[in-house]
Amino acid sequence: MYSVVKSLHSYWAYLVLIVLILATVTAVFKAISDKDYEANDFRKSLFTLIVSHIQLLIGLVLYFVSPRLQLFSELGMGGVMKDAVNRMYLVEHPFINIIAVALITIGYSKHKKKLTSNAKLKTIAIFYSIALVLFLSRIPWSAWIG
Repeated sequence: MYSVVKSLHSYWAYLVLIVLILATVTAVFKAISDKDYEANDFRKSLFTLIVSHIQLLIGLVLYFVSPRLQLFSELGMGGVMKDAVNRMYLVEHPFINIIAVALITIGYSKHKKKLTSNAKLKTIAIFYSIALVLFLSRIPWSAWIG
């Protein structure tokens, strides 16, 4: 089960990154060039919200079925924090990515309450951009690409 969930989490991450980059770049471009907020922009931001939440759920399942989780009882928190790889997988990656999904959720919720196109687009651009930077900072690139 672990290997199936791990593969799903890895492949789904590509989809999350693609739609997040698309929604972010579109919002930034349209906000800078004073374009109107359209129904397609709403769909992009909603789809980004949905796929990021699915990724979070897959990641939580992966976290709790992972053999690495036993390292907390074997090494203790101090031992996990001393090892960069274990710290990345058990602490940094989950914590930062939960924050990133929360930012996507907050940005999506806040943008719906805005009344003007520019305000809607700026809200999506800011929150989704920060989430994108956080996601990119905590991807285990060596394991993911290699």
